[in-house]
Amino acid sequence: MDIMPAGYHDRPPYEVLAPQRQTLPLVLASPHSGTLYPGPFRDLSALDAQALRRSEDTFVDELFALAPDLGAPLVRATYPRAYLDLNREPYELDPEMFEDPLPDYVNTTSPRVAAGLGTIAKVVGTGSNIYRGKLTFAEAQTRIEALYHPYHAALAALVEATRLRFGYALLLDCHSMPAPLQGNPDLAAQIVLGDRHGLTCAPAVMETAEATLRGAGYRVSRNMPYAGGFTTSHYGRPAAGTHTLQIEVSRRLYMDEITRERFPAFDDLRDKLAGLILALGSLPAALLQPHPSC
Repeated sequence: MDIMPAGYHDRPPYEVLAPQRQTLPLVLASPHSGTLYPGPFRDLSALDAQALRRSEDTFVDELFALAPDLGAPLVRATYPRAYLDLNREPYELDPEMFEDPLPDYVNTTSPRVAAGLGTIAKVVGTGSNIYRGKLTFAEAQTRIEALYHPYHAALAALVEATRLRFGYALLLDCHSMPAPLQGNPDLAAQIVLGDRHGLTCAPAVMETAEATLRGAGYRVSRNMPYAGGFTTSHYGRPAAGTHTLQIEVSRRLYMDEITRERFPAFDDLRDKLAGLILALGSLPAALLQPHPSC
């Protein structure tokens, strides 16, 4: 966790790790691995630093950091999910969190809001309330305007540039998931692939990802319990040649969830995920190009 000075947003909201030359029709995104916690946010929070970090996709950007060497750009968020969730609509907000009325355009009724996990989250992954008191809508606007819109503008530009260069584009939205709280963790899926139940990418994308990861020795699930969030549904337009796939990697594979220490298997997992990137980047163009009707 990086502790920032008192200023709100002293650093850019995202970083693009770009290849010297893009040779794969892929873009990778890591929206939840940011670790810069602004001082004013920490002052508003009822939680300590370690509790706030329970919402992080810790090290996910590093797990996929070989992408630029393989010929695909990776965009990673700078600020953490507990501060602003980039995998949501721009305004999914819980009115109970704010001291002033919210504008009509705010989505206050989504399942994410009901779960306390809107664009400005109410709780961390364990269900603990983040804030001591209520926020102002101006606080939400500050975060959204400064961080959310620039991140998605950059991501959209990368996806569109890829589509124009190759005739199609595949966005891999990269996340991690906690070990299951119930059942036998040794039987649970280690990697979950989400395509909104077949809506956001060509069938070959899901089939190739699943086969590659199973071949690498992992237990893989499709769309259960994670089918894909805002990024997956917003950017996935397979008929137009833009495909998205969400990947959730169990933290149990690569780190201690309490101490956040990497396991020895970290490097092996990173290398196998590089194999996934290459497999997706090698799909025949005919399977991913826009449909004739578009």
